[in-house]
Amino acid sequence: MNLSRPLLALALLGCAGMAQAAGNCTIAIKGDDAMKYDIKEATVSRSCATITVELTHTGKLPATTMGHNVVITRTADVPAVAAAGIKAGAAASYVPAGDARVIAHTSLIGGGATTKVSFPGSKLAAGGDYTFFCSMPGHSALMKGKLVVTP
Repeated sequence: MNLSRPLLALALLGCAGMAQAAGNCTIAIKGDDAMKYDIKEATVSRSCATITVELTHTGKLPATTMGHNVVITRTADVPAVAAAGIKAGAAASYVPAGDARVIAHTSLIGGGATTKVSFPGSKLAAGGDYTFFCSMPGHSALMKGKLVVTP
């Protein structure tokens, strides 16, 4: 009996399982001077040891005029977190310090800049209702999207 085929099949199955378990662990988002993100939905896997959000501001305006960030929270918490962010102010990147409703957030950046943040996938629940949004005052109405979390 030729054992190489069954061993090859087992090896391929093992690799496929690891690839599936790894899931999508990076969210790449671009924001611009027209106050919009380039995506409306992102999918990540809860099985990721670390999830990274990368924000690139493709515009030219400074952070004081058209700054953007990415804040991740449960969808139900978006209005309250956005309001608390306005009170926190620009120095805090419009994110309330120590707010347990904020799962993760990037810093506020202006045109031509890039920022990123990483957090444990275990902070999310598969199938949970999550939103990513920009907390710069007035931006969350347009700059938001759904975060889909898979097992």
